[in-house]
Amino acid sequence: MKIDLTDTTSSKINKALVQGRRAIGTPAVGMVLTLVIVTDEENAYDALKAANEASREHPSRTLVVIKRVSRSPRDRAKARLDAEVRVGTAAGTGETVILRLYGEVIDHAQSVVLPLLLPDAPVVVWWAANAPLDPANDPLGALAQRRVTDTYAAEHPVDELRARAEAYTPGDTDLSWTRITPWRSMLAAALDQVECEVTSVEVEGEEFNPSVELLGMWLADRLHVPVKRSVSSGPGLTGVQMETNCGPIKLDRADGSLASLSIEGQPDRAVALKRRETSELIAEELRRLDPDDTYASTLRFGVDRLGEGAKGKAASPAAEADEPAATKPAKKSAPSSAPASSSASKKAASK
Repeated sequence: MKIDLTDTTSSKINKALVQGRRAIGTPAVGMVLTLVIVTDEENAYDALKAANEASREHPSRTLVVIKRVSRSPRDRAKARLDAEVRVGTAAGTGETVILRLYGEVIDHAQSVVLPLLLPDAPVVVWWAANAPLDPANDPLGALAQRRVTDTYAAEHPVDELRARAEAYTPGDTDLSWTRITPWRSMLAAALDQVECEVTSVEVEGEEFNPSVELLGMWLADRLHVPVKRSVSSGPGLTGVQMETNCGPIKLDRADGSLASLSIEGQPDRAVALKRRETSELIAEELRRLDPDDTYASTLRFGVDRLGEGAKGKAASPAAEADEPAATKPAKKSAPSSAPASSSASKKAASK
């Protein structure tokens, strides 16, 4: 069921939600959180589709905030709020309200969203496009316990990743980090199978891909070994090779779907490591609403390295192919002083 409201208010939208629930015969509210999606008109369809699919696992009230900036000075001066209320099959397993903001009301989006939040339920804000540099200090971000961005969608992903590190606040997360969860789990499981010390790591993937950078930063932070960054044609992450005193451990994914795990002294194994849809990434992030300490530690480790790698050239923020990437003056990483063992890999698997 869809209800269109033109030049409306938050009070009228709430009444339309109640009217819609009664019309379809479900007056009770069985949703577990409020998901606020901030996007533009171009990306609204894809973002809403992903949220609806994720709602099968997390029934939620989804508020889509679309800021319609007009080029005409006359239109910019006129504040208006249009809304589309969806309940029932048109809104997945929850409720959806699409909010289109015009004129001065664009600068007060939080005042429109606040009356529509589910009472006593967590709030998650997801910027599907044009995320702020400091999500926690954004007016909408201040309403949420969890703030989700996507540096991969930014025009300059490496600069965006640096901004995330500088402005990190507990509760922040990024879909580029969520994309490497299967990689982190697979690498940690591989180290659990052997009793070897990791001496160096090489991470291979697309240039300017923030997920590749985050995986390299995570490995360097957890294993305390030099990490080398190599560029490939993709798609996304294509391989990780860990050199150990027992022989190399290699996880290679050339086609973006099926990967091959090679461990010295064991037969090669094919493992499923496909590139996941946005709906799967959002569903994973909604499973936990507490701060991600592992993500925070990874960002803190990579701040200095990003700064050094980006000086004077538009290249990958990790180090050159012949230079270790995981070293910085404040924290010296050397295999002899901090060897990586199978027990360390168990800590690396935690998120």
